[in-house]
Amino acid sequence: MTATEHASVDFEALQRLVGQVITDIGGAVTAPLALLGDRLGLFTELASGGPATPTALAKRTGLVERYVREWLLAMAASGYVTYEGGEPGAADPDSAGSGRYRLSPEQADAFTNPASPGYVIGAFQNLTAGTRMLDRLTEAFRTGEGFGWHEHHEDMFVGTERFFRPGYLAHLTGEWIPALTGVADRLAAGALVADVGCGLGASTVIMASAYPASTFVGVDYHRPSIDMACGRAAEAGVADRVSFRVAGAADLATSAEGRYQLITFFDCLHDMPDPLGALRAARAAVAEDGRVMLVEPMSWDRVSDALNPLGRLLAGASLFICLPSGLSAPPAAGLGNQAGPRRTQELAVEAGFSDARVATATDFNLVYELTP
Repeated sequence: MTATEHASVDFEALQRLVGQVITDIGGAVTAPLALLGDRLGLFTELASGGPATPTALAKRTGLVERYVREWLLAMAASGYVTYEGGEPGAADPDSAGSGRYRLSPEQADAFTNPASPGYVIGAFQNLTAGTRMLDRLTEAFRTGEGFGWHEHHEDMFVGTERFFRPGYLAHLTGEWIPALTGVADRLAAGALVADVGCGLGASTVIMASAYPASTFVGVDYHRPSIDMACGRAAEAGVADRVSFRVAGAADLATSAEGRYQLITFFDCLHDMPDPLGALRAARAAVAEDGRVMLVEPMSWDRVSDALNPLGRLLAGASLFICLPSGLSAPPAAGLGNQAGPRRTQELAVEAGFSDARVATATDFNLVYELTP
């Protein structure tokens, strides 16, 4: 930088930028530490056992006090744990070792309740797993190649289920399916459903639990996920009407019972190297009076609309997870999770659907109804 260029720097703006970086880095280091608290049972013990000093919490969890003390301080500074103040009678009541910490009802819900729509632990697990691929991503920028979903750390698969399941519990059967033309009534009466890219089966199991008269087939190319999905269905008591098989999205075929009345894609189409092929396979396998439900992360057609906190999170996640997956095999479409509604709808029409509309939305998802 020349002296003239240096003189033109707005130092107040520079200070604001540096302050933002400090805030961002603080959040970045907090994410894996929050996941650590989940793994070690620190959040759940605070929620169930009540307020504690670092010494008491370490004793209750069987961990080392010095590490627990530092973790509590980091979580309290982030607003993830509440600092209550000093233990009564302590010589130095406001010291790091003497203070008591607790979880507010909201913190307990966010960090310990998997059924809550505000449950966030899956996000920490999913995105921390994604950053393990930084070296691969660095090389991908140079080569243009990707890396497959199956190549990620196992935290990616479990974290993804934990990340998306709360939203599915909150919206899937109560809002999303009822927003599709006539689909809720068909499922209540008994229909054949395929869940493409089902992962660990959260979406499949939720639908099967809500519509006991229908039959569900979960499809995913990742064998370990399918194995876990079978276990999830058995635990939920829906294995009599749910089956899972290892197959790619383009391998979807009509079943022995005929074409599917509903085919679903939950937060997965944008990850596929051949999303057009997947939609064409769905068009061939869906009944003429059936529907395809496509649930995708929130995205925007204009860059200016995406410049917001959610857009930042999604674009970053796309770089670590979605885009490399979409570039990992021919034809390497590389949609990423920010394809936007216009491009998504164009793909559906190109695949042979007569109509593609946004049926409903949440703050985090767009739900498309595709009509044969």
